[in-house]
Formats: sequence, structure tokens, C-alpha cells
Amino acid sequence: MTAAVVLTGTMLLVAATLALIRVERGPSMLDRAVGLDLFTTTIVGAIAVEAAWSRRTSTIPILVALSLVGFIGSVAVARFAAVEPAGEGRIRTPAEVAAADAARLAAELAEDAADAGRSAGAVAEEADSGRAFEPRPDAVDPGDRPDPADRGR
Repeated sequence: MTAAVVLTGTMLLVAATLALIRVERGPSMLDRAVGLDLFTTTIVGAIAVEAAWSRRTSTIPILVALSLVGFIGSVAVARFAAVEPAGEGRIRTPAEVAAADAARLAAELAEDAADAGRSAGAVAEEADSGRAFEPRPDAVDPGDRPDPADRGR
């Protein structure tokens, strides 16, 4: 049992040292948060090993409290570290929405034209005239046609 405790303690010491190195070097705030979370976890592990070695159950509330503090701290850092892109948090004007819709429609029309082998001008002309939403004879799937044998059912 002594060898297991010494081996476990050594591994926990190495993990704590590497976690503190990660906290010190960074480079970002999230790296430091992960390092502190790992350090908290190694402290919880060390207290658990000590409790198992001394056969005391009075340290369980300390383990639970440290685990909760580590978890809540990680969640708080992750919540406040999440940064929205510059244009994401604002409400767009009707003109911006219309421009985005027009660009999306133009891209879809260009893709449809490329798929059908037609020019983008012909597809845009169809869209303006309303014929773009009529099914083309070559675009109808034979499986979509009703089966004449099913009329009586």
C-alpha cells in the first residue's frame, strides 16, 4: 500500500507542477483557466489519497466543496471568456437584411445555373418572370409521378 501511495503522490505532484507551468506560461486566458482547473483537480486527488491512506471520512465534505469550486470557476471563466464576433451582437437594419437575402438568392441562382448548364442571366430572367418555380420537365423525378395502377386504391 505504501508503494501505491508514493507512486500516486509522485504522479499528482508532477501533474500539479505541469499545471502550474501551464498557468504561468499561458499564452491565453483559457490556457490559464485549464491549468488552474487541473491544479484544483490534483489537489482534490491529493486530499483523496491522504484520506484513503489515513482511513478518514471527515475529508469528504472538503473534497465536495473543492470540486464544486473548481467546476463553478471553470464554468464562470468559460462563460466570460466566450467573445462574440464583432457583428454578431447587433440587430441588422432592414436594408442589411434585404442585401443579405439578395446575395443569398443570387448565390442560389448561380448554383442552379451551374447545375443546369444554363447562364446566370437566363436563370435570373426566369426568377423575375416567376417561371423559376415551375418544375422543368427534365427536373421531375420519375418516382414522383403517380402510378396509374394506384388510382383505384
